Amino acid sequence: MSQLFETVIGLEIHAQISTQSKMFCSCSANAYNAEPNENTCPVCMGFPGQLPVINEEAVRKGIMAALALNCTIPEISKFDRKNYFYPDLPKGFQISQFDKPVSEKGSLNIFVEGVEKTIRVTRLHLEDDAGKLSHIERGTLCDYNRSGIGLMEIVSEPDIRSAAEASAYAKEVQIVLRYIGSSEADMEKGMMRFDASVSLRPVGDETLYPRAEIKNLNSFKSLESAIEFEVRRQRKLWEAGKPQDKNITVGWKEEKQETYFMREKEGADDYRYFPEPDLPPLRAPKEMVDEYRKLLPELPYVRRLRYAKDYGLSEGDIYLLSENRPLAEYFENTLSLTKCEPKKVASFMTTVLIRFLNEDAKDIDESPVSPQHLAELLDAVESGKVSNNMAKGEIFEEMYLKSMGAAEIIKEKGLEQVSDTGEIEKVAAEVLAANPSIVEEYRSGKVKVFGFLVGQVMAKMKGRANPGVVNDLMKKLLG
Repeated sequence: MSQLFETVIGLEIHAQISTQSKMFCSCSANAYNAEPNENTCPVCMGFPGQLPVINEEAVRKGIMAALALNCTIPEISKFDRKNYFYPDLPKGFQISQFDKPVSEKGSLNIFVEGVEKTIRVTRLHLEDDAGKLSHIERGTLCDYNRSGIGLMEIVSEPDIRSAAEASAYAKEVQIVLRYIGSSEADMEKGMMRFDASVSLRPVGDETLYPRAEIKNLNSFKSLESAIEFEVRRQRKLWEAGKPQDKNITVGWKEEKQETYFMREKEGADDYRYFPEPDLPPLRAPKEMVDEYRKLLPELPYVRRLRYAKDYGLSEGDIYLLSENRPLAEYFENTLSLTKCEPKKVASFMTTVLIRFLNEDAKDIDESPVSPQHLAELLDAVESGKVSNNMAKGEIFEEMYLKSMGAAEIIKEKGLEQVSDTGEIEKVAAEVLAANPSIVEEYRSGKVKVFGFLVGQVMAKMKGRANPGVVNDLMKKLLG
């Protein structure tokens, strides 16, 4: 019988902090699509005699992110020099935090296949980013626009047990950082990256065995694929009786879907950490931290629980509507303005509004249909003024294209639903008279043709007839 193994994973998530300027200088922090090396200065390029200055906004957003991850904020923290040479690091060292980070001991709840799990967060610390290397046939190009941009490094405990859990945790961190505005966390723009430490151990063994750290993963798909490959590689070593005996650093080859050996894993001694001599310690008084905590919005995890408890929404609608803060706020604003029940509001948004926005590649804050206008349309359906199909089709499309209110479009196009039984009965009688053979089929027991007859009435009334009234009248007339 083959031995069973447990996967042990820890994640380091690097997310750029959303600020106008870099972490320690006044250069623009907009590295995406900028001309190579245009956002640089003597400070972020490490010229002799240049002094860094701490970006206060970056520190504030870092602390806000840490609080959202349930971290403790010590009153005193400091910056350190992490010394190593690499072409994308012009100073020859990185300004980071070693033994006194800005936060520690947090946690984040995730759901995987309906099961809730808490992942402990070791720390969130602040540092500056390295540059970007582009390898070409004749050598390597260095773009230092990214060098010096503020980073949050979020380090988890080795609590993750599968690639799926790792991806769920990373996605939840991204959602949280976006909710509070600390980071755009856009992986396509290089604003969020992962290092995954992976090891195996026999089931029941609590030992942490030597791990492989997979560097610089830049998508959730790569994160999952790289972990799954590394688990397979290490299982083969265990099964051969030669488990990995050293901590190593590996890279990920996307085109081959495999990891490759880079070097033995560095330790703290290799980096020769020492306190950054040009920067004072950071002080975060309890009163200031308490004020920051009050500024936090309702976080995604809490919002999801409320949507399930108070509104009874489906799991799919809950996750879709809480995925980003502006969308959740749009939903709740609409809900506050309509008499419609939450499930109907959620259904209309997820099946109609979001579909239109996706087709135009627009975010919710670019929606031509405001919460007030959507609430007006939903109330028109609820009151029977227009049919649900008419609302989802012609009326909403006009609202979206013209940024107009529902009432205005309904009046302008004469789309108000007809519930007058006299008018409907007249049209219904005409339909029955025009289709004697279909009527005979129905009366002989072929009830499926009933839908055809109803459809004919709806068509003659251009969809404005109240479907319930049409059904009742047709059954009465067919006797």
